[in-house]
Amino acid sequence: MKTIKVVAALIRDGGKIMICRRPAGKARGMLWEFPGGKIEPDEEPEQALVRECREELDIGINAGRLFLTVRHEYPDITVELSVYESVITEGTPKLLEHSAIAFITPKEADDYEFCPADVAIIDRIKAEAGK
Repeated sequence: MKTIKVVAALIRDGGKIMICRRPAGKARGMLWEFPGGKIEPDEEPEQALVRECREELDIGINAGRLFLTVRHEYPDITVELSVYESVITEGTPKLLEHSAIAFITPKEADDYEFCPADVAIIDRIKAEAGK
């Protein structure tokens, strides 16, 4: 099965995290995820994340330290997802690609249905918040 490398941004605002809802017509449509996307062959992961956030949300970000890497096998593809602590450096998130954007507390995450690859990220965020 084909493995694709993807990146995602963990953007925090106080005690909340930013999540985005996939559009209905895409694979895993209407599920929640962290913003990001595929790494192009000539890109470093951080460069891809900056590009994807600009394309999908019209924001500039600073991709910081690696938070977590998750490998997940879907029926159609395997993803290797690297999540970076990120900060918005310019703009306000816009719905260019997603159907919704939300800022939620880790406790509120149970009220949202996430893409399976993102569940491990949520679990780690919730564990850290419980400290």
